[in-house]
Amino acid sequence: MTTTLPDETMLLDDTARLRAAAEFVREHDSAALLPLLLPGLGGPDLRALAGHCRFAHAGLLLFPPDADGLRAQLADCGLAPDTPSHPSVVVRERLARRHRRDPAELDVRILRPQVHGCAGERRAVEVFALTVPPHSGLERIAAYERTRRHEAHLAFEIEHSDPLALRGLCAILVRHGARPDGGGYNPHEDGTVLYFTTPADPACGYQRLELYARGDHRAALAAHLDHPVSSARPSAETLLQLLTGAWTTQALAVFARLGLPDAMDTRTAHSAEDLALLTGTHPRGLATLLRYLAMVGAVTPAPEQEQEGFRLTELGALLRADAPGSMRPLALMYGGPFYCSFGELDHAVRTGQPAFDRLFGENHFDHFARDPELAALFDRSMAASSRMFQPLPDHPVVTAAAEAPGSATVVDVAGGNGELLGRILTAHPRLRGVLLERPHAVEAARHLLDAAGCGARCDYRAGDFADVPPGGDVYVLSRVLHDWDDDRCREILRHLAGAMPAHADLLIVERLLPADGSPSLATAWDLHMLCNVGGRERRADHYARLLADAGLQLVGHSPLPLDAHVLHARRASVPDPTARRS
Repeated sequence: MTTTLPDETMLLDDTARLRAAAEFVREHDSAALLPLLLPGLGGPDLRALAGHCRFAHAGLLLFPPDADGLRAQLADCGLAPDTPSHPSVVVRERLARRHRRDPAELDVRILRPQVHGCAGERRAVEVFALTVPPHSGLERIAAYERTRRHEAHLAFEIEHSDPLALRGLCAILVRHGARPDGGGYNPHEDGTVLYFTTPADPACGYQRLELYARGDHRAALAAHLDHPVSSARPSAETLLQLLTGAWTTQALAVFARLGLPDAMDTRTAHSAEDLALLTGTHPRGLATLLRYLAMVGAVTPAPEQEQEGFRLTELGALLRADAPGSMRPLALMYGGPFYCSFGELDHAVRTGQPAFDRLFGENHFDHFARDPELAALFDRSMAASSRMFQPLPDHPVVTAAAEAPGSATVVDVAGGNGELLGRILTAHPRLRGVLLERPHAVEAARHLLDAAGCGARCDYRAGDFADVPPGGDVYVLSRVLHDWDDDRCREILRHLAGAMPAHADLLIVERLLPADGSPSLATAWDLHMLCNVGGRERRADHYARLLADAGLQLVGHSPLPLDAHVLHARRASVPDPTARRS
C-alpha cells in the first residue's frame, strides 16, 4: 500500500501524452494538417489558410503535482526542463467555467518548449500545467480533463495579424465545418487566441483548432465569441435561445436602469437582499434577475456567501455610469424606444417604412428633438461606441494634414458630442477643428472639447448638411449616411463636395455589409436602420456609386474596431494630397 501510486500513475500517463504530442509536432506541417482537421478543404481555401497560417504547436493540459514534477516530465520527453512559464488566462477561465470553480483556485501556467520540424522549422509543444498537489481536491478535475481532452488542440499562428485577414480566415474555417469555441486575449504575452472545434472524428485525432494572432484583436475576438454555433447543439435549443434574446435585452436594460452596476463591483460579493435594499426592489424578483444576468455573464455568483451573492463582471461593469466608454446609454436606448419599435418590425418589413415612425408618429430625429433628455441619451449612446474611433487619429490623411506646413483644419460634419473630433485634436496639437451639429449637440460638444483641453482650437457651427463650412483640409462624416436613403445620401455628399477645396480629403465612418455574406455587426445594424430610422447599411461598392454621383471618388477603405470601416474619398480626378504634402 502506498499513497503515492495514484500520483505516479497520473504522472506517467501525462508523460506519455506529452511525448506523443512532441512527435506529432515534429512530423506535420500546415498544408498536410489542415485537410485532416477539415475534411473536404482544398483549392483556394486551403491555399489561403496554408499561406497565412503556420503550424506552430500542439497543445495539451498536464497535471503535475508541483514544479519539479513538471520539469521531470519535460526532461523525460527530451524537452527543455527550464522552459519559462507565465499565467494562462484563457485556459484558467475555461476550466473555472467548466468546473464551477473560482479562477483564483486554479494555478494554470503556460509554457512552450521548443520542437523542430522535419525541415528544421521552429515549433513547440504548448503545455498548460494545472498544479494538482496531493489531496488538494483538484484530482477530480484532472481525471475529467484527461478523459475529455478539452484543451488538446493544434495551433496555427497567423503570419500577418491584420483584422481583415483574421476575419477572412475565420470565415473560411466556419465554411468548412469548424465551430467557434471560445478564446481570449492574454495580456501577459500580448496575443489573441481564437478556438474552434472541428468536425467529428478528424483523421489526425485532434478535435480543436487554435488561431493565434500577435497583438490585441479583441474586436475580432468579440465577433468570434458572438458567432452562432447552431451545429454545436440541438436545433430546438438553439432556436429557443434565439427566441428569448429579447429577454436578455430587457434584463440588461433593467440592470442598467436600476443602477445595479453602480451599486456592485468586481471584487466584493453582494447578497440579493442587500442589493434590493439599495435599489428599492423586491428581493426575490431581484435574485431572479441576477441569476439570469449570471447566465449571460454580466454578474457572477459568489458561492462563498452564506446568502446567495453576486459580483459584477468586467462585461457588467461596462454598464456602470462612470465606466470609460460606458455602454449604459446603449442599454437604455436598446431596451427603451428602439425596443418598443422592434415590436412593429413586421410593418417595416411589409412596407419598407420605419416602424419607429408608425409607433411614435414621427421620425426618430424629430421625436428626440422634442425631448431634451431623450436627445441627450441618444447622443451619449452614440458616444458609447467611440472605441471604434481609436485608430482614426493615425489615419494617413489625418497625419498628413497634421504634418503639413501651416495649420490644417478638420471639419466634423454632424459630429455629435465631439468625441471623434476631440480624439483627433488631442492626438495632433497643430490641427484646428470645426464641428457642425444641431444646437443642443453643439453645446454638449463644446463642454466635452473644453474638458479635453482642445476647445480653444475648435469652432462650432449650428446647422444642417446644407451649412457645411468650406475651406477645410479634412472632412469627417461619421455614422451619418446609414441614417438615410440613397437620394438623401447623394444630397449630403453633394453638399460636402461643394464645400471641399480641391485638395481636401473626406473620411466616412460606417459599417460595411460584407461582400461574401460572412457574419458582421453591419448585418444586424442593417435591420436596426430599417426598423428605426429608414436608412440602411451598405457594401463598399454601393458607397462608391453614391460618391461618384456626387462628384467624389472612393480611394479605399480600412477596418476599424466594432466591425466599422473608414472610407477615404476625395474630389474626382484629384491627385493624392497625402503624397503632395509629404
